[in-house]
Amino acid sequence: MSPALVIIPTYNEVENIKLIITAIFNITDKFDVLVVDDNSPDGTSAHVKTLQERYPNRLFLENRSEKSGLGTAYIHGFKWALKRNYAYIFEMDADFSHNPNDLSLLLGEMIENNLDLVIGSRYVKGVNVVNWPMSRVLLSYGASKYVRLITGMPIHDTTAGFVGYSKRLLLSFDFSEIRFVGYAFQIEMKYKAYLKGAKFLEVPVIFTDRTRGDSKMTKGIISEAIFGVILMKIKTLFSKPNADLNTEHATH
Repeated sequence: MSPALVIIPTYNEVENIKLIITAIFNITDKFDVLVVDDNSPDGTSAHVKTLQERYPNRLFLENRSEKSGLGTAYIHGFKWALKRNYAYIFEMDADFSHNPNDLSLLLGEMIENNLDLVIGSRYVKGVNVVNWPMSRVLLSYGASKYVRLITGMPIHDTTAGFVGYSKRLLLSFDFSEIRFVGYAFQIEMKYKAYLKGAKFLEVPVIFTDRTRGDSKMTKGIISEAIFGVILMKIKTLFSKPNADLNTEHATH
């Protein structure tokens, strides 16, 4: 078993899933891969099963009965990983928007700097996004600025989905208290980690928009992020402080 695990949530990713899994294993032997599939009608999980024969004890599949949201898929994966004692747990999309080549870089930063959280950041050094229309860039960049303003987090890419967690940090979470299931889940996890005093680092990466399959972004997801951040901030003003991990944070 590798010390690190990549969790890939899927729903109708049959065009990408074999390619992304093969790419990860061709690039590095430092990671196992867990696919959490929400009963994709296009046969995504069947493609994963065929690859499991090629990568025994390195590629795993968890099938869920229905499409239940990005956040719950990751939490399912986190619990699975913690039961198996992985030291480092990563989130990654199936559509190649996150470059598999960057996995070793992010893991190396976590180990070298003893991090609780590493963020593959699109915005820590300018705007590193490829193939997005300007409207999408402005929406994403503006959302991260908005979240940073509301929450006070010193994180440039607050909505990033290319993220690595230490086992210690994930063990400190009560997953039953995570409220968001869409992309706001990414914001909530970072905010709770920040309140715990987690040691984190933003590492610049290039984000490339998908070329195969359909985007999962909806108006409901955007609304959850915009209004949910305000409610999340208000709630923390009236709740008990998070347990401090007694660490410091950093960005570069």
